[in-house]
Amino acid sequence: MDETGLKSLLEHLPVSWWEADGELRVIDSGGGAFGDRGTAQRFLDTVRQKLSGPYASGISHGQAQFDGRLFDVNWCGGVPRQGRSRGVAVEIGTGSATTRRYDAFADLAPAAAFIRDAGGRHLWANHAYAHLYGTTPEHIVGKHVEEVDSPVDAARVLALDKDVLTRGRPVRHTVTYHRPDGSSGQAAGHRFPVQEGTETCVAGIYIDISDYTRALHQRREAEESLCALRDHSGLPCALVSAGGRIQQASAAAAELLQIRLSDLVGRRADSVLAPASELAGLRRGWRDLIARRSRRLQTSAVLLDAHGRQRRAQLHLTTVGRSAARPTSVWAVVTHQGIAHESHPTLSASQVRILSLLAVGRSNADISTSLHLSRQTVDYHLSRLRDLLDAPNRCALVARAYSLGILVPQTWPPRPASVTPSLRAT
Repeated sequence: MDETGLKSLLEHLPVSWWEADGELRVIDSGGGAFGDRGTAQRFLDTVRQKLSGPYASGISHGQAQFDGRLFDVNWCGGVPRQGRSRGVAVEIGTGSATTRRYDAFADLAPAAAFIRDAGGRHLWANHAYAHLYGTTPEHIVGKHVEEVDSPVDAARVLALDKDVLTRGRPVRHTVTYHRPDGSSGQAAGHRFPVQEGTETCVAGIYIDISDYTRALHQRREAEESLCALRDHSGLPCALVSAGGRIQQASAAAAELLQIRLSDLVGRRADSVLAPASELAGLRRGWRDLIARRSRRLQTSAVLLDAHGRQRRAQLHLTTVGRSAARPTSVWAVVTHQGIAHESHPTLSASQVRILSLLAVGRSNADISTSLHLSRQTVDYHLSRLRDLLDAPNRCALVARAYSLGILVPQTWPPRPASVTPSLRAT
């Protein structure tokens, strides 16, 4: 059989051959046991560690373990001191079954892993590591760091390798790398020293966190935009947890309640609500929001500031966190507000209804007919309302009712703010 036929035969067998120069550098190689020249060079480097043993004395036959496999090695003429020599390695078995099992596990693990020697040459890399560079392990193994990474990245990689070898212990960190298309990525993991034969090398295992880092960056940008919108809109608003505690608030909300922003955040939301007839309805609406029976709620409430003054306000409540089993929090926004005033006696339903009809322009007689009350009763209620709201006449009474939030502003016909049916949920 000629040399060409022999090479063709070896390509289909668990056998490999190589030709090396006097410096033990592979010049040519082939066969089915090793996939490429880089692997053959790594195998030859493993054999080189035995130079002080049988190979050094000129014996041309021996056994060597490599990548968990056991090879029978025939090296024609022993280790060459000058000129060239050829060798053949035949796989005759495996090392430890456990070692081979974990080799396969590491090779197919989703975390990127590698082993490099002290000079920066890749001795082993798994598929996940090669995928970061858009290639396969066969094109990584045997190559120096500078052949794989950009010059800037290579310098940083070698510095990290040197740091691990100097410390002699694992180091955890996050590294930035550049993909073949020029885009950058980030990976987090450990570098640690490992013993490969008689040589101390550097191993590493990393998880690509590029997508995670990008998502965090986008979330920070969204939060910054939301904070800017919250602070510069001028609207009093607050983010309230599902448990009813204020998590965030705008400066306008702190000003409305006459309290420092730092003191407002962390308080229970119901501590800024004054007792009012619609408070029970507001609590029912809140429970509907938290139970996901509704997503939005528009209602009114009486706010209580730090000086004990009350102010009726229109509230818009919207849940946050649609993907969760329950909303994580609720945005509360004040859209309209009355003037601050000292607490006044609660008005009866008849008195509030009289104010609504008065705002339409109804006469005392019309009000009496609509409510099925006597003229004397209507006159009494109007006199009582002027005293309660400190209003000298009918026009002032209506204006006072709007300014105090008893009647809903920007609504026609006039509608009482304190009537429970004013709660609207979607």
